[in-house]
Amino acid sequence: MPVVLQLQDAHKRYGEQHLLDGASCALPDDQKVGLIGRNGAGKSTLCRVLLGDEELDSGEVVCSRKLRLGYLRQHDPFHEGETVLEFFQRDSGQPEWRCGEIAWQFQLPDAMLDHPVRELSGGWQTRVKLAALLLHDPNLLILDEPTNFLDLRTQMLLEEFLHGFRGGCLIVSHDRSFLKRTCSHTLELSRGQLTMFPGDVDVYLENLAERHEHDRRVNAATLAKRKQLQTFITKNRANANTASQARSKAKQLERLELIEVQGEEAGVRFSFPRVEPRQGTALRTDALAIGYPDLEVATDVQLEMEHGSRVGVVGDNGQGKTTFLRTVCGSLEPRGGNMKWGFGCQVGVYAQHVYTTLPEQQTVDDYLHYQAAPGTTIQQVKDVAGSFLFGGDMVEKQIRVLSGGERARLVLAGLLLEKHNVLVLDEPGNHLDVETVEALADALCRYEGTVIFTSHDRHFMHRVATAVVEVRDGRVASYPASYDDYVYRVGKELEAGLRAEHTVRNKPADSEDTAPRKVGGREERELQKKLKSLERKIAKLDEEKKSVQAQLLTVTETAPAQRLHEELTSFSNEIEQFEEQWLEVFNALEG
Repeated sequence: MPVVLQLQDAHKRYGEQHLLDGASCALPDDQKVGLIGRNGAGKSTLCRVLLGDEELDSGEVVCSRKLRLGYLRQHDPFHEGETVLEFFQRDSGQPEWRCGEIAWQFQLPDAMLDHPVRELSGGWQTRVKLAALLLHDPNLLILDEPTNFLDLRTQMLLEEFLHGFRGGCLIVSHDRSFLKRTCSHTLELSRGQLTMFPGDVDVYLENLAERHEHDRRVNAATLAKRKQLQTFITKNRANANTASQARSKAKQLERLELIEVQGEEAGVRFSFPRVEPRQGTALRTDALAIGYPDLEVATDVQLEMEHGSRVGVVGDNGQGKTTFLRTVCGSLEPRGGNMKWGFGCQVGVYAQHVYTTLPEQQTVDDYLHYQAAPGTTIQQVKDVAGSFLFGGDMVEKQIRVLSGGERARLVLAGLLLEKHNVLVLDEPGNHLDVETVEALADALCRYEGTVIFTSHDRHFMHRVATAVVEVRDGRVASYPASYDDYVYRVGKELEAGLRAEHTVRNKPADSEDTAPRKVGGREERELQKKLKSLERKIAKLDEEKKSVQAQLLTVTETAPAQRLHEELTSFSNEIEQFEEQWLEVFNALEG
C-alpha cells in the first residue's frame, strides 16, 4: 500500500476561520477515500491544495515520484470544433483504437466520436472528461463533487469506472449513496483536523454516533464524580480532623477533565409548516405539450397527482425534467393541452438557479423577513434562521459573501417561512452537505402537503419519493413501479450495453482477447462452496463486531474504550478483506 500523496502539519486560514489547523493525511495508491465535512469546512480548499492550485500558510504536500495525479476538470477543456476523438488524442496522446476502447466503457457510441464535443449536452461532456481521465493512466484521482448534475445513468457508469479503477481516489460528494458504493474509507475534515476511518460513509456515521454517545457517558460520569468530590470538600475542609482528606479530594478534583466531543457540530433542524391534509387530485394534465418556442420537449402528457403524494421526476439529463417542473409551476407556458391545479393549491418553488439570483446586497435577516408570510413574528423568523445555522452574527451577513451551500440553506429557510401546501423542488440537495440533505429528507417525509421534485441523489430519492414520473424520449408518464425498481431497470440496461459485443476502432490484430472465461462443472461447485464459506465468515465477524459495539456503549473508562475501538477497526478490516474475496469469487462464477 504505497503512499503517493501526503499532507503534513497543514495550516490554512481565511480571516478568522481555520480550515486546516495542523492537519495531516496520507493517500495510498489503492484506497478509495470519501472526504466528509460540513459545508464551509474546507473540502474544496483541501482538494485545491493537494492539486497544487492553492498554497498552504504552513506545512507541506509531499508527492511520491510514482504519483500520476488525475482530476475531474469542472471547466471546459475542449477546443472550438474539436470532435470527441480529436480531444481524446490531443489530451492523452493515445492511439485511436485505445481511445475507442475507453470510450466504450462510458457507452460513447462510435458515431459520437466524430461529433463536435462542444455540441454535446453537459452529461455527455462529463462522460467524455471521465473517459479522458482513464486514458492518462493515473494512480490517484481527486474528484470534487463529481455527481453534481449527473443523471442516474452517468452516475452508474462513473461507479462502474471507479470499481474497475486500480488506483486510489479522493472523492468529495454530498451523495451518500454514491460514496457508499465507491469508497472503502472515509476521511473526516472537522474543525481543521483530518481523521481517517476504515469503512464506508454508513459505517463512519454509525461509529461517529457511537463515539459521541461514549464520550457523553464518560463526561456524565466525570460530572457526577466532580459533584461528589465537591460536596465532600465543602463539608470537611473546615474540620481539623478531615481537612487533610478534603485537600486530597481537591487534588483529585483538579485531575478530573471532561472529554471534548470531537466533530459534534451544530446540525440543521427544521420542519415545513404544518398544512391541512387534503384529498383528491392535486394536479391533472390533459394532452399537455411542454417545451420552448423553437423546441418541443414532450407531447400528450396525461398525468394525475394526488394530494399528499411525493412524486420523484426521473430521467436522463437533457430529456426535459426541469422543463416539466418549470411548466407545472407556471414559469414556462405550455405549448398545448391543459393543466389544472386542484382547488386551494398554494405552490412554493425551489429551483436550481435560485441561489445565483438572490439579492446580493440584502442581509440574511432582511431576506428572511421579506420572504416571510404576513403575520409571521420576529421570533418565528429568528427560530427558522437558527435552525438553518444562521445564528449570531451570521444573520447580519450580506448574501454576496455566502457560500453556495449557505445560499441553498437560505432559500430553503425562506421557503419554510411561506405558507404552501404544494412544493415543487428542482435538485434541492445540490450544494448541501450530507447531514443537511438527510435533515431535508426527514422534513419532507413528515410534510403532509404534496411534493413534486427531481434529484440525482439516489439515497434522497429512495427516502422521499412515494410515486415516480419518468421523462424519456419525448414522453412524460407515471412509472408503474417504485424508484428502486427504476434504478434496477436502468442498471440492467447499462449492463446489457456494457456486455454487448462491440468493435474497437483500428485495434491491432495481435491485441489479446480479454473476454471473460465461463466456468462450469467441478470448478463451479468449488467456487460455490468457497462463496458460502466466505459468507459464513463475514456473518460471524459481523456478529462479533455488533457485540463489541454494544460493549462500547456501556464502557466509561478511556483505556478499555480505546481497546474496543481498536477491535472494531480490526473487525472492519477483516470484513472488508473477506468481502473483496467474495466479490472476486462471485465475478468468477458470473464469468
